[in-house]
Amino acid sequence: MNQRFFTESDFEIFTTDATLENRMNLIQTNIQPKFKEIEQEILPFLNDSTDEIFYAHIAKHARRTVNAPKDTWIAFATNNRGYKMLPHFQFGLWGTHLFVWFANIYESANKQSIAKNFDKSKNKLYKIIPKNYAISYDHMKPDVFLKSKMKKEEFNQGIQRFYDIKKAEYLCGITIPKDEAITLSKDELINRIKDTYNTLLPLYKISISE
Repeated sequence: MNQRFFTESDFEIFTTDATLENRMNLIQTNIQPKFKEIEQEILPFLNDSTDEIFYAHIAKHARRTVNAPKDTWIAFATNNRGYKMLPHFQFGLWGTHLFVWFANIYESANKQSIAKNFDKSKNKLYKIIPKNYAISYDHMKPDVFLKSKMKKEEFNQGIQRFYDIKKAEYLCGITIPKDEAITLSKDELINRIKDTYNTLLPLYKISISE
């Protein structure tokens, strides 16, 4: 029987001791080694799928001096010095769920042109993104909007907002509730991540198109 990969205690890191030092120690000891294992599987997959070279970036939370992080993640981007300025893929967890995203966040250097590409392709995007996927407009909040509950007009409004508002973001993918996540083996989780990123590759290609 395959051993479960993430455990209840991994999620409890974000719901119990809220001191910065203790939470960071737990993230570094319990979560980041698992991110490294995921990295070893996902980087070759993304490289093969895109014919580009991706690099992994594990969140260091280095700017924090008082407040403990409420979530943590690993990001995959085509720059070895950073990811926030580029369209990128993310995997991480809050205290309530895992997330598997393709992300364009507000630090993106080409946010306006990406948003314009999304607007031109909004009908295609609406068809590509599965009903059971979710969209987030702010990577700093755990709230998501399920595609299955969005009318096409609302879906288009999200893309328009991404274009109009400087701080607006666009993340798309899946969330896996904690109760389900703690039942998954490493192989099961890796396959879920790969399947999700494979579905989201058209969004990446639209984002980097001229």
